[in-house]
Amino acid sequence: MYRGREGMWSWIFHRVSGVGVLLFLFIHIVDTALIGWGPGVYDAVTNIYHTWAIMRFGQFVLIAAVLYHSFNGVRIILIDFWPKGYQYQRTMFYGAMGLTVLALIPTGVLLLGPIFSG
Repeated sequence: MYRGREGMWSWIFHRVSGVGVLLFLFIHIVDTALIGWGPGVYDAVTNIYHTWAIMRFGQFVLIAAVLYHSFNGVRIILIDFWPKGYQYQRTMFYGAMGLTVLALIPTGVLLLGPIFSG
């Protein structure tokens, strides 16, 4: 199932996307906790998310990670609980990747469009 093929890549992408989402959650908890230092500090930090192009790209990457992680999670559930699931793991991997890319098209237009349009 692995040996450098789709199973291995889905495993790597699943772990990387999971760690990425976990790091975001940690950052989100920290920036939310900044309200304890007052609204000025909190607003200064959260305004970074709305002004920098790199943050828009980071949000896009976060959404990509969440989407892939969810679609691949469904693939893993199907492989584990469907008796013939392992036979279709390659097809389901490409399906998860395809669904991720399709869902990222409108996300990219909304988040990255303002960066490239001026």
